[in-house]
Amino acid sequence: MTLTSHTARGRQPADRREARATLDDPRWAQVLARDPKADDHFFYSVDTTGVFCRPSCGARTPRPEHVRFHNSAAAALAAGFRPCRRCRPDLPPLADRQAALVAGLCRRIEASESPLTLQALAKSSSLSPHYLHRVFKAVTGLTPRAYGANCRARRLREALSPGRAGPSVTEAIYEAGYPSGSRFYEESDRVLGMAPRTYRAGGAGVTIRFAIGQCSLGAILVAATDRGLCAILIGDEPEPLLRDLEDMFPRADLLGGDADFEHLVARVVGFVEAPRLGLDLPLDIQGTVFQQRVWAALRDIPPGCTLSYADLARKIGMPAAVRAAARACASNRLAVAIPCHRVLRQDGGLAGYRWGVDRKRILLEREHEEDAA
Repeated sequence: MTLTSHTARGRQPADRREARATLDDPRWAQVLARDPKADDHFFYSVDTTGVFCRPSCGARTPRPEHVRFHNSAAAALAAGFRPCRRCRPDLPPLADRQAALVAGLCRRIEASESPLTLQALAKSSSLSPHYLHRVFKAVTGLTPRAYGANCRARRLREALSPGRAGPSVTEAIYEAGYPSGSRFYEESDRVLGMAPRTYRAGGAGVTIRFAIGQCSLGAILVAATDRGLCAILIGDEPEPLLRDLEDMFPRADLLGGDADFEHLVARVVGFVEAPRLGLDLPLDIQGTVFQQRVWAALRDIPPGCTLSYADLARKIGMPAAVRAAARACASNRLAVAIPCHRVLRQDGGLAGYRWGVDRKRILLEREHEEDAA
């Protein structure tokens, strides 16, 4: 079919600003690679089909002599081409549409008084449960079920905030969206780290032993509940570290460590100085489902090895959750024991570190030196 016959069907002659594809045109290489990064920069049309597409479109690759490039979807439409039904270039990018869809579902989950099933969410979105599950996890880093669990846990923590006048513990559990009290109490340790009445009291009744010492990185505070180490904090001065611990557990009974606890602190300090010694001590890890997945992945990184934040997100099976993974690293209370210092920027830069970039550099250098020894 000739270009003349296309024009007769309604296609307008090519605008002078439009360009035919050539083999040495970098845009043609992006079409061949189906490069999604090019989607915001140009569109291409095909004379033989009368359709225009995004560069990332998965449709069959046309011959270059039939291809034109357009600066915008409006230009392609003005030239008489129809939008592809596969990549929908006349609509916002797929990633934007998926993000908007998931944002709406998140608002619905947050507002629901009871857990929503995947089937119900999928039906309201006109998607299959499997596809919705995959899209939701890619956008948020969590499954719909885990996101709902986090919302319920957050509502409960807010209702039981120390010093806040609110409903009874039982009422707060139901108002947060838990279908039954027994279901909540099965996971109360993971959600709150302690019994709900104790949480409401700001840790009242919980005994936390602690001690402050010195290591090569500065002042170090080690704290533990009867479940295990709950904090390893590092800083320039001891006073801010103690204030941080008090803020974490405002009404807990904080007791200075005895001789046995000082021995435990010495083991932690020895681990900080020589990470390859390992730290065979129980940890009292409190966090959301997502945070605990990230922290578990961090503990799998061997001394002397590093990952990027993108690598970390992929390691937990959530490649789109790079920022969320970075926030989980920043929320870590157990310095070195949960080795968030082994995560770098994509370009290898040190990026942020809760206890200071200089300390992050020292820890990594120390581990590399142990490898070389």
